[in-house]
Amino acid sequence: MADGAIFAKKPELALAQHKFAVFNGTPEQRTEALQKLSDGIKQDKMVDFYAQLVNEGVFENDAALAKELEAGSTAQLAELDKNYAEAKEEHGDLEQNESSIHRAVFFAQIGAEDRAHAAYEEVLQRPTTTLNQKLDIVFGKLRLGLFAYNPQIIQKEIERAHELVNKGGDWDRRNRLKAIECIWHCSQRQFKEASDLFIECLSTFASPELMSMAEFVCHGALACAVVMTRADIKKKVLDAPEVVEVMGAIPAVERMLRSLYECNYASFFVALADVETQHLRVSRYLFAHRRYFTREMRIRAYAQLLESYLSLTLKSMAESFGVSQEFIDSELSRF
Repeated sequence: MADGAIFAKKPELALAQHKFAVFNGTPEQRTEALQKLSDGIKQDKMVDFYAQLVNEGVFENDAALAKELEAGSTAQLAELDKNYAEAKEEHGDLEQNESSIHRAVFFAQIGAEDRAHAAYEEVLQRPTTTLNQKLDIVFGKLRLGLFAYNPQIIQKEIERAHELVNKGGDWDRRNRLKAIECIWHCSQRQFKEASDLFIECLSTFASPELMSMAEFVCHGALACAVVMTRADIKKKVLDAPEVVEVMGAIPAVERMLRSLYECNYASFFVALADVETQHLRVSRYLFAHRRYFTREMRIRAYAQLLESYLSLTLKSMAESFGVSQEFIDSELSRF
């Protein structure tokens, strides 16, 4: 428990992403997301989250499943209460705090957001809570904010985390905070800040509880695509060993970046459409900015081509992008 890793994993953020995909993904993505939601709910006895999804129409109510989840979560809570009682009777403040944090994590795990926040906050305010424990609590509350996508809580806990890290947080917690901030900046359309943090923590990314390395590279690389120069995209993104290692999992992103760098604009247009379908439309953090992103990337491509020529006909541009002259004429008139 000293490293805080236990606290950082609940609730599973992937489940919030699957819920988002149910409402915004393709039929195939929706089917896969529903199955993963069902599996995750059963695994973590997420009785409160299940009730929420039933109310939102994601699942039909299954009384037998609800009863099973309730029984499982009740038994687990009873065990945690027993552990805290033992810690209070037989151990010191450190162990009592750890037991209380485990209890808060349990509430987060089952989707009881308000109870989790209250339990975390109670331990946070204890005079016996250590700096590392406070950081783990703030990361837990930050995770709850991300799970529910509550901007007020996210921003508040990021500021709290900075205050605590500056008082002596270790390298691991500092690095995890940078990764979280990178994704948060993406969600706020602050792509310059996101790209800077992405490059800064890319080689030391160790936050699988936030998202997979491939997902992190996907979000970071897309942020870089909007704001970085063509040369920097090649040097800092496409050629980065950590990026190369996972690009096979996000081929549309690689094709978009590489075709832009190589000035293969017809391939770029196809890849950009795939990026929108496969990533932007199903990312909780990028969905709201999908039109902005695709517009900015088209502008980049048009500007990059035009910079190479003193004059260029609509016919030539249309051929370069693999579209009709009418489409190019309409596009350029909007910009």
